[in-house]
Amino acid sequence: MCGVVGVAAVSPVNQTLYDALTVLQHRGQDAAGIATCHGGRVFLRKDNGMVRDVFHSRHMLRLVGNFGIGHVRYPTAGTSSSAEAQPFYVNSPYGITLAHNGNLTNAVEIAAELFQTDMRHINTNSDSEVLLNVLAHELQALGKQQPSPGDVFEAMKAVYNRCEGAFACVAMITGHGLLAFRDAHGIRPLIYGERRHSSGKKEYMVASESVALTALGFDIVRDVLPGEAIFIDSDGRLHTQQCTEVTSYKPCIFEFVYFSRPDSVIDNVSVYKARLRMGEKLAQKIVREWGEQHEIDVVIPIPDTSRTSAMELAHHLNVKYREGFMKNRYIGRTFIMPGQEKRAKSVRQKLNAVSLEFKGKNVLLVDDSIVRGTTCREIIQMARDSGAKRVFFASAAPPVVFPNVYGIDMPVRSELIASGASIDEVCDMIGADRLIYQDLGDLKEAVIEGNPNLDGFDCAVFDGCYIAGHIDDDFLQDLAAHRNDSAKNRDSLQLVDDAVDNAGVSVEG
Repeated sequence: MCGVVGVAAVSPVNQTLYDALTVLQHRGQDAAGIATCHGGRVFLRKDNGMVRDVFHSRHMLRLVGNFGIGHVRYPTAGTSSSAEAQPFYVNSPYGITLAHNGNLTNAVEIAAELFQTDMRHINTNSDSEVLLNVLAHELQALGKQQPSPGDVFEAMKAVYNRCEGAFACVAMITGHGLLAFRDAHGIRPLIYGERRHSSGKKEYMVASESVALTALGFDIVRDVLPGEAIFIDSDGRLHTQQCTEVTSYKPCIFEFVYFSRPDSVIDNVSVYKARLRMGEKLAQKIVREWGEQHEIDVVIPIPDTSRTSAMELAHHLNVKYREGFMKNRYIGRTFIMPGQEKRAKSVRQKLNAVSLEFKGKNVLLVDDSIVRGTTCREIIQMARDSGAKRVFFASAAPPVVFPNVYGIDMPVRSELIASGASIDEVCDMIGADRLIYQDLGDLKEAVIEGNPNLDGFDCAVFDGCYIAGHIDDDFLQDLAAHRNDSAKNRDSLQLVDDAVDNAGVSVEG
């Protein structure tokens, strides 16, 4: 999962982009980058690390211009080398930079086409570079020295015809304008807004989450629609066009469970209110299955994402809600960290128990979800070490049993604790006295209540129904070979190798 932002303004955008990326930092802590445009030149700074570490005063002073894009990243389809940091840049045509959130499910096939037919070179293991080169090729194929908004949209139609999967992108076409576009199912989020400059002219921002807009004084206009492209030309005029047929509007439900900030609104659904409803429905299930005499003395959230759901759950159970874990905010999200050993070690570094909230009590720990089980197993043991009499565990999401192929680095099935295991077996593996999961139907209802106009959700991690990209068993097996923890420890350029192999080209050296 990554965060993207683009700004078209009448004043320098470097500080605005920096501030927006800090607001979106939760979406990726592996790398950050900003590209701006001024006088027909692109100015780019990107590197591994947090936003505050990548950009210093000397870098900010060089990021001149009134148009720009930014990106925060954690590694999905790629490695975590600095070469994978975004935005990516290609010089022809015009000079284009692109930042991408999501995952192309046919990236290997497209990379082969780019190499063999389009004669374009892919230099990293990132599907984002593939997407950039597709856009560049389709713009170049138009043969226009001064592309109009209509020309840009025509190129986008071809991009949609070639690219499968999930993507929310911002791109800057040097000297011509800012482009933003979203996949045909709306899986990955993208929203835009506007504000008035002191001159009276409008300035625009496009970002992964609404909170980036509102924090910087932009009024929300609306979400970018599935299959829609938005182009803001060099004179600051905004143009929109539907560039592909849309069969469904199904955002990723895991955005509401875990990734998005609670103060964001995604596709007209308040993330905060959706999580409140998750807690309410989970409380109702506890009463149904455990009875009114559930023996819970206190509800304690595992910070930070589960707080909202845990608070509402405690309210409906009429049980005390307490903060039992204090968080070291200088440790990254364990879900994002590669390698089982690193994740297990980081849990104890990240959280410290407040013993008085556990001692002699039956404690219900609430988390947003259970993926590998590493984190909750460690936390349950921490609760016992702090004197808890019994430790119950509740997940605000259903069992995660399938990998994600649309831009979330969800592990392969063999590394998902709930895959092939019963609830009782998972309960034993994590060391809880009782375990309860949210029902998928309840989760869907909790979110869609905020916007009944949605067609549903991408729930593939829970139900295995992949709505885009022609996903089959062969695809998932190939994904498993490249995504398991041992594979992540190898710094390879497999995407490029596969593309060359598919093109029938031999490379030596």
